[in-house]
Amino acid sequence: MTKPKRLTTLPRLALSVATLAIAHPALAQDARPNIVLIVVDDMGYSDMGAFGGEIPTPNLDALVGDGVQLTNFHVAPTCSPTRAMLMSGTDNHVAGLGSMAEEILDEQRGHPGYEGYLNERVVSFPEVLRDSGYHTYISGKWHLGGKEGQRPNARGFERSFAMMNGGAHHFDQTGMIEALPKANYTVDDQPIELGEDFTYSTDYFTAQLIEQIDSAADDAPFFGYLAYTAPHWPLQAPDASIALFKGKYDAGYDAIRDARLARMRELGLIGPDVQPNTAPDLWPHWNEFDAAQRATEARKMEVYAAMIHEVDQSVGRLVDHLKQKGEYDDTIFIFFSDNGAEGQLPENIMGGLNREWIDRAFDNSLENLGRQGSYFGYGPSWASVSQTPFRMVKGYTYEGGTRSPAFISYPGWKNGARLDQFVHVTDIAPTLLDLAGATPPAQRDGIALAPMTGHSLRPWLEGRAETARPQDEPVCTELFGRVSVWKDGWKMVHSNKPWGTGDFELFDIKADPAENRDLAADQPERLAGLKADWQDCQERFGIYWNEGLAPQMVYSNEAEYLFPRPHPAGAR
Repeated sequence: MTKPKRLTTLPRLALSVATLAIAHPALAQDARPNIVLIVVDDMGYSDMGAFGGEIPTPNLDALVGDGVQLTNFHVAPTCSPTRAMLMSGTDNHVAGLGSMAEEILDEQRGHPGYEGYLNERVVSFPEVLRDSGYHTYISGKWHLGGKEGQRPNARGFERSFAMMNGGAHHFDQTGMIEALPKANYTVDDQPIELGEDFTYSTDYFTAQLIEQIDSAADDAPFFGYLAYTAPHWPLQAPDASIALFKGKYDAGYDAIRDARLARMRELGLIGPDVQPNTAPDLWPHWNEFDAAQRATEARKMEVYAAMIHEVDQSVGRLVDHLKQKGEYDDTIFIFFSDNGAEGQLPENIMGGLNREWIDRAFDNSLENLGRQGSYFGYGPSWASVSQTPFRMVKGYTYEGGTRSPAFISYPGWKNGARLDQFVHVTDIAPTLLDLAGATPPAQRDGIALAPMTGHSLRPWLEGRAETARPQDEPVCTELFGRVSVWKDGWKMVHSNKPWGTGDFELFDIKADPAENRDLAADQPERLAGLKADWQDCQERFGIYWNEGLAPQMVYSNEAEYLFPRPHPAGAR
């Protein structure tokens, strides 16, 4: 028996031919929508079908068709800074994750905003939703602080099944490094050991969220945060899913990239003249591999694709469950990836200390790749394909590190709209609070809280604004000493060599989204203006930065892949 609808008048979005605006009646306080927020871990921009990928994602694509596809959605270059901005609606340097907790440099340590957890200067939007009458649930990755008082239940979640770390194995509780051999999981704030019923992370996280939703004893709306650890390495998936992709990647990097480019052009995601950026040319090319190396590389991508397939199937199960409960038509879905695709290899983290452990403790033979007991990533070349057509991958402030596949969907809208304007992860919290009729507090216990600096997308969704957020407002990104400033379609980037020039670069993102042409020398006044914006951001958000930070980083400065040294440029 289905549950009676809570919404007596379902908000419906109508796509106007003249304005491409979206309109729906105001949400009454007693008819507020459920919210499901789905965040995937390290998925590339062009992986899913709606964004040009060859990986079948029918359930995700259906949600895109029922909502608004966000083609220019931006996050931080890595996971926990993105999640801090998601929860707080403000810059990660304000919220406590000026750098990942695992990567804070000695000279950054102790500065406000570099606490390594979601700090007390901000309110999380789940806290606001909870206080306004929502049930609030999380299942999956937290990575915003693992100590008591930092975990999800202290930051607004009524129920939680949460993994505290940056990643974990997908078939069991194995951790990411030998020093922390077990990942840390909690249920409702209590540390636990995983049981035998934990068979695969994506399935289990979905089942836990469904159980939480079903546990409600009343008809209040719910917010469910489904934070998958897929497709973060170790790349692992059930055998049956891996088998679906057997042979699909034997043609190699360039052939898959070219096919994605063609589909992206057909879908109108990129212009006909956009060419992919595969710089820097440090890694081996497909035609340089022997047959055994090609087989290994193809298998890695088969496993990666299987992980995304598993995510799509799990989202389908959640959607089906909500339909059976009569809740689907009352639920807003938001989806995005926390950063660009991951090119760094797990054996290279910890300054290479992981390599000996992986070689000793795991079976990465070809026939075992993707199964329990394997531990590997797919490397920078496949990651670059996943980020087609953009420059670089996770860990960098080029488009490949920060542009994420995203959508916001309400089944009643059925509009298939597309928003190509710049949108930022800090916009999610104010948008959801606006749609829920909730207002963040200005203070807590008499102490002022940092305001949310993101913008609600609701005025654009309702057709009351032509822009989703002010496009002439600068948006600064800094992580690991790498910088970008975006403003009105232009972008300034500073990245250390060999990934960048070691100086400020300038790109016309509207004309050159792949950042192929540095216009710094041609546009000195525009560059000077963005430098001034960058200085303002440093002061406004308390960003500790100098040009010497990026070269110090171990993570993301490792160029080695398969060959024992950075491979020189060569013919494809």
